[in-house]
Amino acid sequence: MITREILQAVAAALPEKNATALRQAFPGVMFTECGEDDVPARLKPALETPGHFLFLFTNANGHCLEFTSDFDAATGIVVAARAENDA
Repeated sequence: MITREILQAVAAALPEKNATALRQAFPGVMFTECGEDDVPARLKPALETPGHFLFLFTNANGHCLEFTSDFDAATGIVVAARAENDA
């Protein structure tokens, strides 16, 4: 489960930490990185920073990752870097 406090702490750690460093800093939380263009525009981020959009995901079905807005179901965070002209 991801809490709002964990999400805020991850946001505070950016941009200094990449996914590997975030995994070490937040054990038990899964992370993946991508660009904002890799995420469907219809999805709303759980949190925005000047350089990133943070989305929640779950792997509850045990097979594929799925975006979620449910903090209780979330098992990981997608760190989507904003395009240069957005920052």
